[in-house]
Amino acid sequence: MIEKKMPSARSQASFLMDIILGEQRLLSEINLSSVMKNLSTSDRARSQRLLLNALRSLERADALLLPLLKKRPNLKIFNILRLATVEIMDNGDAHGIVNEYVSIVGMQKRLQNYKGLVNAVLRKVAACEQSTWNNMKVPQLPKWLRRMLLKSYESSIVEKIEKQHLERPPVDITLKNRALIKYFCNELKGTEIFKHSLRLKNAGQLSKLAGFNEGDWWVQDLSASIPVLLVEEIKGKSALDLCAAPGGKTMQMAAAGAHVTAVDISEIRSSKLKENLTRTSLEAKIVISDLFEIKNLFDVIILDAPCSATGTIRRHPDLPYAKSGVGLNKLFSMQYKMLEHAVSLMKPNSQLIYCTCSLLPQEGEHQVHKLLSNFRELRVDKYLPNDLVFLEEYRTHEGGLRLLPNHFAETGGTDGFYIAKLVKV
Repeated sequence: MIEKKMPSARSQASFLMDIILGEQRLLSEINLSSVMKNLSTSDRARSQRLLLNALRSLERADALLLPLLKKRPNLKIFNILRLATVEIMDNGDAHGIVNEYVSIVGMQKRLQNYKGLVNAVLRKVAACEQSTWNNMKVPQLPKWLRRMLLKSYESSIVEKIEKQHLERPPVDITLKNRALIKYFCNELKGTEIFKHSLRLKNAGQLSKLAGFNEGDWWVQDLSASIPVLLVEEIKGKSALDLCAAPGGKTMQMAAAGAHVTAVDISEIRSSKLKENLTRTSLEAKIVISDLFEIKNLFDVIILDAPCSATGTIRRHPDLPYAKSGVGLNKLFSMQYKMLEHAVSLMKPNSQLIYCTCSLLPQEGEHQVHKLLSNFRELRVDKYLPNDLVFLEEYRTHEGGLRLLPNHFAETGGTDGFYIAKLVKV
């Protein structure tokens, strides 16, 4: 008789990995509320942490496991072995880890015959020297993406990006009131980054941190916080945030005194935006619509366009396994159409910030170069506030800024991002 147990953080991590690798689905596409409904809040966080750590080190886990196996097992068993291997080699309690994963196998009728195999292989893994794991080569990006990047960056740069992807990223937060940065730096035991963000190494459960319920801050990667900081004299201006959800840039502009209209086509994502505005007591007009339906003119426009999201792999290591590079040309074309429409919404002397969380120049530099060729009334504005002048070294040939995951590696890196500020003259 099979012993029935409640799902655990490890069993749900295994279930999610089966979906991601078996069905090539993004974690964000999975209904986590349903999958993890029987887990506590802390176990939900732990389950995702185990999953993401395993995905970051999947290539290394396979390199360690395959010599210990006579043949590659079915995906469910292999994923259990992968998860356990990464957890063991990350200095986990090998005895407890092995026992629970063997138990997880035993709870599934179709997998029961593999209990002995899983037990034997994982005990061999536990006997491996830590140095064997530490000295393994850094996992490479998928071939389709690596090929594209090598056309734009030196191989040494691509290798640095891959190395940064192996590191668990810190949590960055943006403060509603920047004057409180010293206070929250001390309260949250964070590190001040560029005088406008706080970086938390071991954040834990965010909703339990000081200032969360009071709406004093929101989670926003360092790179994603920069576009709004390039806008000059935003207070009192009409501002449009296109593709706005979950609302980091909307909240930045609202906190700076702009009259913000936030547009997003997704009702679900817009509900998260509304929730964030309510928590932070900030105001913005939310419009659930295709951005091409927007016709009014604005002083400030932010377009964080839908993209390949290749700049966020360090936070979303599932992405390389769920995407294949198919359909990118269609995406590039849509981005340019969005940019053209954003230009049509600019008032005279207005500011347009175009940005993407992509590593691909086709989604950044190339789009702006094409736009400048077709709209002679536009020019790139290279303004940087005093506390961001050091970003000048990341200036690109057409005038934008190109940030890579390995930039600021000494403090934890950042998401890959492209930003260009355009003005109508």
